[in-house]
Amino acid sequence: MDRHLLKIVVCPVCNGKLLYKKERQELICKLDALAYPLRDGVPVLLESEARAITLNEITL
Repeated sequence: MDRHLLKIVVCPVCNGKLLYKKERQELICKLDALAYPLRDGVPVLLESEARAITLNEITL
């Protein structure tokens, strides 16, 4: 994930900051408890493609 891209990409639901989780290839929105996948290094920022995450996953 390009760190310059990570600085400008925001959650499509709340416009909040996203955290990159390299091991799962996901962008995490703590505010909405959603994880957006990366496919071939490209963020898929569609709410319909996001998965809900648990509180444990948010704090890791």
